[in-house]
Amino acid sequence: MNDLLKRHQAVIPDWVALYYRDPVEITRGEGRHVFDADGNRYLDFFGGILTTMTAHALPEVTRAVSEQAGRIIHSSTLYLNRPMVELAERIAALSGIPDARVFFTTSGTEANDTALLLATAHRRSNQILAMRNSYHGRSFSTVSITGNRAWSPTTLSPLQTLYVHGAVRTRGPYAHLSDAEFTAACVADLTDLLGHTGDVAALIAEPVQGVGGFTSPPDGLYAAFCDVLAARGALWIADEVQTGWGRTGEHFWGWQAHGASGPPDLLTFAKGIGNGMSIGGVVGRAEIMNGITANSISTFGGSPITMAAGLANLAYLLEHDLQGNARRVGGLLIERLRAATAGLSRVREVRGRGLMIGVELVRPGTDQADPEAAAAVLEAARAGGLLIGKGGGHDTSALRIAPPLTLTAAEAAEGADILEHALRSVC
Repeated sequence: MNDLLKRHQAVIPDWVALYYRDPVEITRGEGRHVFDADGNRYLDFFGGILTTMTAHALPEVTRAVSEQAGRIIHSSTLYLNRPMVELAERIAALSGIPDARVFFTTSGTEANDTALLLATAHRRSNQILAMRNSYHGRSFSTVSITGNRAWSPTTLSPLQTLYVHGAVRTRGPYAHLSDAEFTAACVADLTDLLGHTGDVAALIAEPVQGVGGFTSPPDGLYAAFCDVLAARGALWIADEVQTGWGRTGEHFWGWQAHGASGPPDLLTFAKGIGNGMSIGGVVGRAEIMNGITANSISTFGGSPITMAAGLANLAYLLEHDLQGNARRVGGLLIERLRAATAGLSRVREVRGRGLMIGVELVRPGTDQADPEAAAAVLEAARAGGLLIGKGGGHDTSALRIAPPLTLTAAEAAEGADILEHALRSVC
C-alpha cells in the first residue's frame, strides 16, 4: 500500500484528496460492503460519494453492462442510440416537467455546467443566484457558483454570482426564528437582493446541500423563492445530483419537499443513476433545452454502455421501492443516531432525510466547528469496519452518512453501533 501511495503522489496532483492517514485501496464490493487490498471488509455508508445508489456489484446492472459491452460500447450522440432514448424517456416522465428534453453528460459537474449554459442563453444574462454553503462541481463555471469556500479555488469567473441566505437552517442570523419566520426573512432578503441587480438568469440550489454537510432549509422555502423569481422571469435550477432518485425517502426528487406549484425549469442529476457508471444530465422544458443555436454534441455523454447501466439500475430502484426503503431504514438510522449521541458535548446536530444523514461536530461548550474531531471519528469508524464521509461549510466538521438504498435494518443498526463507538472514543 505504501508503494501505491508513493506512486499516486508522484503522478496525481496534490489537490486530489485522499481519506485516512493510511489511504484505503478498495478492490471489491458486494451489496453494502467493500473490501480493501488487505482483505479487510467494511460496511459502506458513503457509496463512493453517494454514487453506489443500489448496491455494489448489483447483478442486474453488471449483467446489463456486460451484455451491452458485447454489442457496442461507444458511438457518440452523432448516431441514434436506443438505450439513451429509452433512459431519456423514463427520466423525462419521472421529472414531472412537461414536454421535457434530456441531455446526458458524464458527471454532475458537467450537468450543472450545461444547466448554466442553457439558463444564461435563455435569459441572455450571466447573473446567477446561488446559495451560501453550496457546492455544484469543480469546473471553471461551477466553482464560480459554489458558496463553500473550501471547494472554490479561484475568484475568477465567467458569471456574476450573488449568494442567497436560507440553505442552512440552524446557523446564521435567522437561526433563532421559527420555520415560517425563517422562510419569510429569507424571501425578504432575496427580494431585496433582486432589487439591486439586473435581469437574473437563474437560481441554482441543492434541495439538501451535499458537500455542505447535508443541510437543508425549511420545507417550502424554495417554493416561496420560485414565486419571487417567476415574477421576474428568472429560472430555477434544482441541483439533484445528490438528492435525486428517492434518497431522501419522502420524495423521489428533493425539490418536491417544498410544495412548489410546479417542477423546476431545469433539473440536474448524476451520481446514483449510474450506480458507479459515469452518468450525469439535465432535464428541462423544451423551450429552454432547445435554446442552443450553435452546433453541439456529446462524445461520451449518453454512451450505450452507461445508458444500459442506468436503465437497469433505475428499473431495480423502482421495482424494489428503494425510495420507501430509504424512508423506513433511514428513519430508523437517524433516530438511532440521535439517541446514541444525546449528551455528547461535541455533537451539535444530527440531521437529514432518508438515507442522507449528517452529524455535525463542534468544540465542547461552543458553536465552533471541530474538523479535527470529525477526522478522528472518520479514522475510528474505519478501524471499526465502517466507511463514512465528511463535509460541511464550517471547516469540514460534519460526518456524512449515505449508504446504498438497499441498506437493511440490521446493517443500519450495525453501522450505528460502530459509529456510536467511534464518536464516544473521540467525543
